[in-house]
Amino acid sequence: MTLTTLQLIALALLVTGIALSTLRLLLGPTPADRMVAADTLAVITTAGLAGLASVFDNPVYLDVALVYGTLAFVGTVAFARALEGNRE
Repeated sequence: MTLTTLQLIALALLVTGIALSTLRLLLGPTPADRMVAADTLAVITTAGLAGLASVFDNPVYLDVALVYGTLAFVGTVAFARALEGNRE
C-alpha cells in the first residue's frame, strides 16, 4: 500500500490539527476552551476514520465514523449543558 501525495498532505494536516487541539486541551485557560478542543479532536478523529475508509477501501470505517461522530456530538452537548449549569 502506497500513499498518494494528497493522502500524505491530508495525514499531515490531521496530525497538525491533533497536535494543536491537544495543546489547547492541556493548556486551555477555561473549561469552555477545553470543551471546544475536545470537540475539535472528535471531529478530527471522525475525519481520520473517513480517511481510513478511503485508504483501505473499506466502507466499515464510514459506519464507525458515523456512530463516533454522533456520540461525540451528544457528549459535547451534554458537557456544554453541565458546564452551563443553572445560569439564566
